[in-house]
Amino acid sequence: MNILTGYLRQAGTALRFLIVATLILGLAYPLAVFGVGQLIAPYQANGSIIRDGTGSPAASALIAQASADEAGVQDPRWFHARPSAVSWDPASSSASNLSANEPKLLDAVTANRAAVAAAEGVAEAEVPADAVTASGSGLDPHISPEYARLQLGRVAAANGLGTDAVATLVARHTSSGLIAFLGQPSVNVTALNLAVAAAAQPAQATPSK
Repeated sequence: MNILTGYLRQAGTALRFLIVATLILGLAYPLAVFGVGQLIAPYQANGSIIRDGTGSPAASALIAQASADEAGVQDPRWFHARPSAVSWDPASSSASNLSANEPKLLDAVTANRAAVAAAEGVAEAEVPADAVTASGSGLDPHISPEYARLQLGRVAAANGLGTDAVATLVARHTSSGLIAFLGQPSVNVTALNLAVAAAAQPAQATPSK
């Protein structure tokens, strides 16, 4: 009988601990973290959503948007993100996992460099490294300012905008100073392309003379 009483006492203690732990760790703590996130950094806590001119959600500033069709043809109207091992599919995230001396990777880099040089009308030596290599996630929306400047002329011409206007948009979407103190300055292509689309609408709506 004493043994049974001991088991019941232990079971009661375990049950009470389970209830308390569930209330604290499963309810109070998540609600506290959610509340602090909404109070201190609501933009980041809600997915860093970028909204269009109508206020509707357009994209997340954390994820690159595909600028190529299913055949791999890049749209000249937009700034192109880095190559992606997952074709910029937000449902997956990974790198190619190929070593630096893997022939497949070297062939891909060579092909990418030639394609970028042809699209931008520059020599292959002018193509920056991030234009031909994928990020670790395959979804990184950031490119170097050098790669953004390389695409300026094409994007401006394709959208009927002046290069100075597009250069201003690039500068506005370039992280620097305290924001980039842990790394190099970078340009968010997702946010930049939405800004280009908004700027191009009046230009495209104006009839040519």
